[in-house]
Formats: sequence, C-alpha cells, structure tokens
Amino acid sequence: MTGETDLRRLLASMTPRLLADVYVFTTLAPNTPVPHGLDPVMQFREREGLTLIVTEDEAKAAGLAGTFRNRMITLDIHSSLEAVGFLAAITKRLAAAGMGVNPVSAFYHDHLFVPAERAEEALAMLRGLAAENAPELNA
Repeated sequence: MTGETDLRRLLASMTPRLLADVYVFTTLAPNTPVPHGLDPVMQFREREGLTLIVTEDEAKAAGLAGTFRNRMITLDIHSSLEAVGFLAAITKRLAAAGMGVNPVSAFYHDHLFVPAERAEEALAMLRGLAAENAPELNA
C-alpha cells in the first residue's frame, strides 16, 4: 500500500479524529535510556538528545519536565509519504487562525499536535477544510 497522493482527495477524504489524552514534548540527554513504563507515541533522535511525545501523566510519573501541552488529532486517511501539499494546506489553515501545530507523518497517517486548549477549534477547522474540498471530488 502506497497511500493517497492526490491533494484534493486527501483533503476531502480525511477524517480528523481527536484523541482524549493530553500530551507533552520532553527530551532525554544523549544515551539516556527511556524510563521504564514510558510508552512514547513518538520518539526522534537528534544530536542534542531524544525527543519524546508522551502523555502528560506519563511524563509526570517519570519525573520528566514536559513542554507544549497538546492534544493529538489523527487524520484518518492513508496518505502517501510522497504526497505533496497535504500538511502545507492543513498547517496554513491553522496558522491563519494563529494556531501553532506540530505535525508528525507516520507510515499510514499524519498526526497533528495542537494546543490542548484549542483542540476542539482545530478539529472544527479540519472538518471544514474537508467539507470545502468534498464537492471538488464529484466535479
């Protein structure tokens, strides 16, 4: 499976799903093991250390300082890793509302980490973006 590449089809067919947990970004120094019991939804190794996205509760339980309280919105459409403009269109819409977003592309889906207090607003904007593009699929 390669995933969808057509931008209009991606935008019209995405089904944004807001997850219940509150997440934070945290980091571990290089060569520091991930604390036992921590189950990151994402980890990325950089020269400065290991970035983790974990639930706020997990970070507190592990004694880790977290930043950027956020909620995760999963875009339920299998987007190709080679799709052009999908996240650009989405982040442009959120940016127009003054909302920061940290997108993560995984093999099957794209995931957006948006400010926790604006998550419902982001969800509504994404649903609106999908609805705006839906008529173009039938044209």
